[in-house]
Amino acid sequence: MKISFESDYNNGAHPEVICHLLETNGKQSQSYGFDEWSEKARDKIRDACKCPNADIFFLVGGTQTNATVIDALLPSYAGVVAATTAHINVHESGAVEASGHKVITLPQEDGKLTADSLSTYLAAFHADPTWEHMVQPGMTYITFPTELGTIYSTSEIKAIYEVCRRYKIPLFIDGARLGYGLAADGCDIDFPWLAHHCDAFYIGGTKVGALCGEAVVFPTGAPRGFFTQVKRHGALLAKSRLAGVQFDALFTDGLYLRISAHAIEMAMQLRDIFREAGFVLRPSPTNQQFVELPNEQMHALMQQILFETWEPIDAHRTLCRFVTSWATTSQDLECMRSALKTLQK
Repeated sequence: MKISFESDYNNGAHPEVICHLLETNGKQSQSYGFDEWSEKARDKIRDACKCPNADIFFLVGGTQTNATVIDALLPSYAGVVAATTAHINVHESGAVEASGHKVITLPQEDGKLTADSLSTYLAAFHADPTWEHMVQPGMTYITFPTELGTIYSTSEIKAIYEVCRRYKIPLFIDGARLGYGLAADGCDIDFPWLAHHCDAFYIGGTKVGALCGEAVVFPTGAPRGFFTQVKRHGALLAKSRLAGVQFDALFTDGLYLRISAHAIEMAMQLRDIFREAGFVLRPSPTNQQFVELPNEQMHALMQQILFETWEPIDAHRTLCRFVTSWATTSQDLECMRSALKTLQK
């Protein structure tokens, strides 16, 4: 069987999560988010974020979460502003548009939306005398980390949030890989800071050690009717304990950030292996590493290793993505090292 660096959700759940699922399996519970483990997980997340009044909801996956939150925060006539590389614009099959909201894209820099471009766009929009004939920008969306594995600094997010507050639109942060951003070298953001510099964000579980599940956090309270919106989107788990038990485990003894730190340690070693073999990588301090591969070597490596082709660079080279997770081992890295050596013979 090939070693896989294709994604961070191609294994099951972290053993500590599985153990907690087994330990609680024989117990009965309430449903629809009112089970005891969901309540425990909410309390632990509130404590981690230093937001005692936060409303927290557990959904199943990232696309479902993005579509539900965006639809709940936007009026029917408004759209969401995002970078051209944003997940909601590129890899979610029009899920946001399916709910009637346009994704309004702005240029990206290293995968990031900038406060300057957001401010310039919003100022121009509101200065246009025909603005009422247009899709109105009703919120801003960013991912942390970005689709390119880069991370925002506190100053960058603070500047974006200040623009949003000036124009009275909410800032929503997609945290499908949040742990890998928070644990990255050079990151100056933590849970409490993030929770106080946006209107909504979610803590990704699916890509950070859970079987499935995302925890949506509204630091100062959810919009009216959000529970109903969740159900309307088919996102309400009857067996809510499935997510609750997992997040209860992830936020016990720092497991969420321990998982993230391990994946990043493996990613940095993977980065060094590629560099030692003479390959060029794009900058990324997170668990996603982007490597420029000559097409001939890319196809040869595919015979031994699973990974994702990201985009063509030119006629002869392709940018490829290699991702680590809680399940990545030193043995996996040695397999990669050996596979790269065969390419050079």
